[in-house]
Order: sequence, then structure tokens, then C-alpha cells
Amino acid sequence: MHGHSFSIATEDFLLDGQPYVIRCGEIHFPRVPREYWRHRLQMCRALGLNTVCVYLFWNFHEWEEGHYDWSGPADVAEFCRLAQAEGLWVILRPGPYSCAEWEMGGLPWWLVKTDGIGLRSTDPRFLEPATRYLREVGRVLGPLQITRGGPILMVQVENEYGSFGGDATYMGALRQSLLDGGFDVPLFACNPAGAIGQGFRSDLFQVVNFGAGAARKSFETLRKFQPSGPLMNGEYYPAWFDVWGRRHHTGPATPIVADLDYMLTNRHSFSVYMAHGGTSFGLWAGADRPFLPDTSSYDYDAPISEAGWVTPKFEAMREVFARHLQPGETLPPPP
Repeated sequence: MHGHSFSIATEDFLLDGQPYVIRCGEIHFPRVPREYWRHRLQMCRALGLNTVCVYLFWNFHEWEEGHYDWSGPADVAEFCRLAQAEGLWVILRPGPYSCAEWEMGGLPWWLVKTDGIGLRSTDPRFLEPATRYLREVGRVLGPLQITRGGPILMVQVENEYGSFGGDATYMGALRQSLLDGGFDVPLFACNPAGAIGQGFRSDLFQVVNFGAGAARKSFETLRKFQPSGPLMNGEYYPAWFDVWGRRHHTGPATPIVADLDYMLTNRHSFSVYMAHGGTSFGLWAGADRPFLPDTSSYDYDAPISEAGWVTPKFEAMREVFARHLQPGETLPPPP
């Protein structure tokens, strides 16, 4: 992947100057034992993906204020290098807020030692440590951008912020922090269709999140805010996460493969959330409102099971992807 270029044109993403459709899937390295990282990435490639989407959880890397950890299970740089070695590009989502049914959405516990702190805001008691963290992310992962021979194509600013607030100044401050940290690949924001206008900034590329059956209407809404450029789904849900005391979520493959076929036929890019969910180890599982604790299993009824196995949904999705490959592209068998 050395010597490549990536950009956003009026109609398409361009990889090395040629139109490119991003077939992406979400995988969270903290939810996969490091010993299995390569296997799960190989499974993503065998599924038919050309890109993986990767959250960073701030509290996984800065347990104590000012002390960063990028080693062992937190070695995201190694995860990105493994993805590159397996023929996958990377979309990075460093937060500072991530959600993902993770403890406090990825925000460190020590933030709330400050009474009255305004989380996810321009409150300097939040924004200053968030800025330091994003610049640290740039130090660690900036060298792995496509512009420097690495696999990182794009970087997300915040996460579905429009569902929480509407302060475009806050989004701009985070954008500037990433630029100051050395990121020069395209920066983008994701939201569900009904929240795109909240905190909207024209200097951030916009993608839209949705589940089965909502592709056409969601893209129509996105186009109202972003009249040109490629259309991209930021999170496409094959099922859902689980909470304690309720049934395990599952979803049929038929509407999912129909949506994926529709997007690929129309050259719309997407990210399957999740391609492989894995496990929230230790006490990292979060909770929803009203108090609904998330299970440690983050299986998500994803095409790659929590244990890393092929599923019927994997086979159905792989069949669709195989019909929409780039010229000269082939799919490897599952490892």
C-alpha cells in the first residue's frame, strides 16, 4: 500500500486517482485478544471488506490523566499495521467520545472528578484534556496515514454528536486538534439522518448512520446537507447490541444483503457495524438510559461471530460483496 493517494472528489472517493467504493466493517481491537487480531482481520478480508473502521476509546489509553498507554492490548498502531499487511485500509474514529456501548462512551473516569464539568463541550476542563489526547493520537498514528505510506484513509471527529448537542464551535475545536496533531487525511462526522444538522460543519465530510430498510431515505437527507461528493453510510447495523435481562438481538440476512447490494450497485460506500463485535472484557461494558447494563458479549449478531466464526450472515454478505469487486480484485478464503 505504499505510495498511494486518497481524496474526496465531486462524485467519488478517489484511490490513486481512480473511483473507489469503501466496503468497510467495524472491529474494535480492545474487544479482541491481541493473539487473534490477525485472524479477525483475515476474516474481515475474507468477508469481502476492503477497509476496517476502528474506534479508539480514550479511557483505554489514558487511565490516569497525563499517562498514555499504547502497548499490549492498547497497541492500536500494531493493529493498523496488521490491517495493512492483510490488504485492508483503516478508518480511524478516535473520539474523544465514542459511545460503542463502552464504559462512559470512552471518556476517562477522572474527568468527572471535576464537579459541574461540561462533557462533550467547549468547557476548557473537558476540551483541554481532550485536545491533548487527540494530539497524542496524532503523534502515535499520524505516521500511519495513507499520506505517509500507511493504511489510514480518514479520521472521524467525535461520534454522532448531533444526537447530543449542536455546538459547531465544539466540533471545530476538535477538528483543529486533529489537524494540530498532524492529521492531513480527510476528516469527517457521522450522525443518524435526523441529527445531521446539529453541530453541522461544511469543513467536515458528512456520513449517515442507519439500519435495514433506511438507506434511500437516509441518503436523500444526507444529500440535502452535502449536495456533492460521494455518499457514505457511517454505520450500517446488521442487528443490535444486548443488555442484561433482555433477549439476544438477531436479525435476518435478507434485508441486510438487499441494502448492501443497493449501496454497492449505486456506488455508495458503507461500514457494517459490527463486522466482528467481540467481547467487552473486564468492566469495560457500558450502559444505556434508563439504566440498562450492556452485556460483556458484544456479538451484535455480526457476520463474524463473537468467537471469530463464519456465520450464515457472513456467507450471505460475502456472496453480495463478491459480485461488486474492483477490477482485478479477488476474495481470499476464510482462514
